[in-house]
Amino acid sequence: KPVHRRILYAMLELGLRPDRPYRKCARVVGDVLGKYHPHGDKAVYDALVRLVQDFSCRYPLIDGHGNFGSIDDDPAAAMRYTECRLAAIAHEGLLPELGEHTVDFGDNFDGSQREPLVLPARLPFLLLDGATGIAVGMATNIPPHNLGEVVEAAIALIDRPELESAELQQWVLGPDFPTGGLLLDDGSFAETYRTGRGSFTLRGVTHLETLGQGKRSRPAIVVTELPFQVNKAAWIARIAELVEKGKLEGIADLRDESDRTGMRVVIELRRDVVPETLLPQLYQHTPLQENFSAVFLALVGAQPKQLSLRELLQEFLQFREATLTRQYGHQRQTVGDRLALVAGLQTVLADIPGVMALLAQSANNTIAKQRLQEVYGLNAAQSEAVLAMPLRRLTALEQQELAQERESLTQQQQHLDKLLGDRRELLKALKKELRSLRKQFGDERRTRIVPATVAAPPPPATVVGLPTVVHWLHKGYVKRLDGQDAAPGLTPDDGTVATIATQSDRSLWVFCDTGRVFGVSVAGLPVGKRSRGTPLVALLPDGAGQPVALWPCDPTLPLVGVSRGGRAKRIDGAEFGKLTARGNTAMGLDEGDRLVWVGVWPEAAAGLIGTTTGRVLRLPGTDIGLAGRTAKGDRLLRLRGEEAIAAVATIEQATEMVLVTVQGYLKRMGIGEVRLAPRGSLGTQAIRLKTGDALLSIHPIATTAQTLGIWIGDRLQRRTLAIPVAALTRQTGSGEHLSELIPADLKAGETVWGAHLYRELEQTKK
Repeated sequence: KPVHRRILYAMLELGLRPDRPYRKCARVVGDVLGKYHPHGDKAVYDALVRLVQDFSCRYPLIDGHGNFGSIDDDPAAAMRYTECRLAAIAHEGLLPELGEHTVDFGDNFDGSQREPLVLPARLPFLLLDGATGIAVGMATNIPPHNLGEVVEAAIALIDRPELESAELQQWVLGPDFPTGGLLLDDGSFAETYRTGRGSFTLRGVTHLETLGQGKRSRPAIVVTELPFQVNKAAWIARIAELVEKGKLEGIADLRDESDRTGMRVVIELRRDVVPETLLPQLYQHTPLQENFSAVFLALVGAQPKQLSLRELLQEFLQFREATLTRQYGHQRQTVGDRLALVAGLQTVLADIPGVMALLAQSANNTIAKQRLQEVYGLNAAQSEAVLAMPLRRLTALEQQELAQERESLTQQQQHLDKLLGDRRELLKALKKELRSLRKQFGDERRTRIVPATVAAPPPPATVVGLPTVVHWLHKGYVKRLDGQDAAPGLTPDDGTVATIATQSDRSLWVFCDTGRVFGVSVAGLPVGKRSRGTPLVALLPDGAGQPVALWPCDPTLPLVGVSRGGRAKRIDGAEFGKLTARGNTAMGLDEGDRLVWVGVWPEAAAGLIGTTTGRVLRLPGTDIGLAGRTAKGDRLLRLRGEEAIAAVATIEQATEMVLVTVQGYLKRMGIGEVRLAPRGSLGTQAIRLKTGDALLSIHPIATTAQTLGIWIGDRLQRRTLAIPVAALTRQTGSGEHLSELIPADLKAGETVWGAHLYRELEQTKK
């Protein structure tokens, strides 16, 4: 870019070569601002700093001395403290033979200076160091590459111009980022290099360690490399934030042990956590795995153009060939002029007495020049050189040196004529130059390329088609039980609120309050009775929302979705197709509305819709129609003021129901007390609420032998109480309070967070 070119040119003018002492960066910035780049000093210094950072540039062009920032996004020291000079690769690969005889120059901003419009690059730095953005809204994002691979591909293209981008990939394996990492090869490289646009998946490098010994030993995930341009400090803060929110479970400690020798971030786990189950969550929710969107857009003839790998290398080779032609042409002119002067000197030295007599008889220099041209056939430049020649050049040794110089110049002239007259010889010289630079500056790859199938963490060992039961706990955790443990059952002891009998090779639908649905693989869930499970929200992408329902992927299920704002519709599962990580829309929502319930509601069954104020509407299932994926559905009932839908339940064989409120009131009543009404009705005031109270849930009762599980407490501390339905009496008004049923277990200030009606228990525990 112009600012980088001007910085390097100003440093060359200041003589800051790699073998010279460092100079203050403030001096360089001052020269760039005063001569070539009339912008802010911060813009120039920031560009200079980036050219120094070995974690930003694959091949840094400036050698810095001092604090130039870190991968933790620490800022560089002020320019008055830091020092710099040209890196060897910039001096040899970007600035050789720089002059108006090799590249075009133009006036600076005030016409007082001349500056190069391009640099005579001997290497394709656009590919080596990459580029981001070319101003005026043009988006380019070229990843860095390995010097040795790019040079080999360029040489191959010189030898075989018909090579396509896919064939050049046998040399250019893929991007090579300065921070290393793993590049997942899913077969997209070929298309990206062919079209000039694509996406790569870049992953940090981790390994597992065991910290401590014996009973104090703990597993740990150690991260030694992060994806390109990932801020290490921000990444660590992101993990801590996810742990605090409960989206990452099992992390006991997080330490940054990085030092001068390299990066080392230790994620210490609890003893009961399997590291292989946590890694996929780190990849999904943190920048430990990132997608790099590549756009190979560059200016070709002052016009932006998206280029393939082959076109990029062709443009560089054409530019380098034109630059070498200008350079060799200038050298040919210089050698020819010097050869003519040497020939003139040898001519007059062959007749020293005659020349001395001619000069003695000349009245002045002008007459002497004319007579030299007339007598010896010299041109103006040759005669001027003879007159300027000191007497010591008349010695025999000097004459011998002139003869040797003439021979050397003649050989140089012949070689340059050969290069300029035969394109094959010019390309040979170009290949020799490229090989020399590869030998001098080439290095090993830092980013390792691995097949995406190998890099993917293996799923937990399982038998295809093994019967399994997925348990969803009231604290938001999900796990599965296989084999003998797979007997379905809901008990208040473990806080299970839903069980799904399925197969281990199947998937589940997760419906979120944002109206979207996501797919979760059963095989990826933790297994075992003693396992705490994993937070269901941790299996979803950021921004997915809070899960409200979990169902098997079955398009035949008569699912109905109900929103907090009072809308409902039948959901056609066949429209979801194969769900990706981005999910799909299950129900359109108005601004501020939320999905509160998704459940099985056959058309032949009636349902109960309860509002926060205690109104209940008994509605036939035929009143809820099927609608498209993004449809918002029909209005169920009219809501007043701040009133919202709080509870939904379907009725099949139940004759009674229990209403539960936030403040802990339970009311058992007959379903027949709520009249059956069509959609849009006001419903029946089923429970009188105390000030500040609100209806929480409705539970139809098939038998009084069932048990009601009540979760009380706050967001962090929750307990489960078991209330036998038989202990509840038919009530009017507000119903019974929990303190009347279990006075010893209810603490002051506790509220009810949820409730679930369990199957009949042999023995009920409080």
